[in-house]
Amino acid sequence: MSVALPAASACVEAPLVAHLIYRLDIGGLETLLVDTINRMPAGCYRHAVICLTDYTDFAQRITRPDVALFALHKPPGLALGTHADLFRLLRRLRPAILHTYNLGAIEYAATAWAAGVPARVHAEHGRDARDPQGLNPKHNLLRRLLVPFIDRYVPVSHDLRGWLESTVRIPKRKLQLIDNGVDTERFHAGANAGVAEAWQDPDAFVIGTVGRLQDVKDQVTLIDAFDILRRDLPGERLRLVLVGDGPLRASLEARVQAAGLQDSVWFAGARADVAPVMRSFSLFALSSIAEGTPVTMLEAMASELPVVSTAVGGIPELVAHGNSGTLVPSGDARAMAAAIVPYVRDRALARRHGAAGRARIEQKYSMRAMLAAYVALYDELCHTKKTPRKAITPCAE
Repeated sequence: MSVALPAASACVEAPLVAHLIYRLDIGGLETLLVDTINRMPAGCYRHAVICLTDYTDFAQRITRPDVALFALHKPPGLALGTHADLFRLLRRLRPAILHTYNLGAIEYAATAWAAGVPARVHAEHGRDARDPQGLNPKHNLLRRLLVPFIDRYVPVSHDLRGWLESTVRIPKRKLQLIDNGVDTERFHAGANAGVAEAWQDPDAFVIGTVGRLQDVKDQVTLIDAFDILRRDLPGERLRLVLVGDGPLRASLEARVQAAGLQDSVWFAGARADVAPVMRSFSLFALSSIAEGTPVTMLEAMASELPVVSTAVGGIPELVAHGNSGTLVPSGDARAMAAAIVPYVRDRALARRHGAAGRARIEQKYSMRAMLAAYVALYDELCHTKKTPRKAITPCAE
């Protein structure tokens, strides 16, 4: 087990929340976790992050000095030894709450119960590419069997909430929807002062996407749609930018080369400066086959970008078709290309839809609203489980 100990021990009397995640690396869920820890009032809760496998330099984005970081180095497979390692760690840390994320971490709620952790929360942020509809009977049986050990299941979209209730059959009383939130001060429209990306051109229309290069994001369809778009609009200066890295990068680069698109497609790699990168785009595109409420889309809409996306998961709740963007079926490159055409031809339309998206984010998907919901949930569980805390007044008040 590897551990990064906190530099200070502020608010030692505040209850500890242990966040259990498969791996801490660049990604939407991981960004959300880090932002939640950094932005939550320090006097309310302390935090520890436990990675089942490992963490990368991405962990340096945690700016609070009192956050402990652990890696259990779980090997592939069942790995019963990891349960034992986590049990011992939780007995030492004695957190008030264990907060697990997605299928890869859910089974450890039982371990936390055995270790005496008073409250257990499990969040579902999206489904796996191999099971985009969430119908895998073994996975859903596991989710149901763990109901006695989990106090609250937290879906991040109405779609995920409905699936947990009707398909997985989680009791309604244990479900609590909490919408993802975005930092609307960091993500906004405007010029990038002193920043010039290689793909920028005042006369070009830049289609951008941000996400890990893996099957669930289906960037193949986006590249194919861009190929169609170039042929349909031969007089337009079009650019495609893929921000992110992952196991499919080499095959995607080969596809771009085979299509002769290497002069107009950029693989920007993993970027820490996503906010200014967003401001270099003209439109945000997402070709995923499964999603919860994608953080990158929240960031794009906060940046006043029109959105063209597949209508999967919680995206139809977020993007108003014909108002802040256009939704298309997954896996349909021709439909995605056709949806982008009006924005290329009518930049005023792009601006109107981008402004509508920003208004939607400010109305419902702010970072402040999300943090308030999580603090209220933690407060409720600490009160219900009679977890000792220094202050009697709940932090949410």
